[in-house]
Amino acid sequence: MAKVTVRYWAAAKAAAGIAEEPYDALTLAEALAAVRERHPGELVRVLGRCSFLIDGDPVGTRGHETVRLAEGGTVEVLPPFAGG
Repeated sequence: MAKVTVRYWAAAKAAAGIAEEPYDALTLAEALAAVRERHPGELVRVLGRCSFLIDGDPVGTRGHETVRLAEGGTVEVLPPFAGG
């Protein structure tokens, strides 16, 4: 397992009630499953609208189970942002 930091932004941060936290996971899918287990409720709903960066690189449309996580890496959870 890789130890990674999951960072929450905007609505995800509000729903999690925390800015970041550590997880052990080999893939993005595993990390997100652990997030959902730790934070049932609003964060689960918010995650469905989020995009993700892994160590600064966008995940895009890749399957979360195919996105490998590196030891000491960072998963950024980015809800849609309003602005203009």
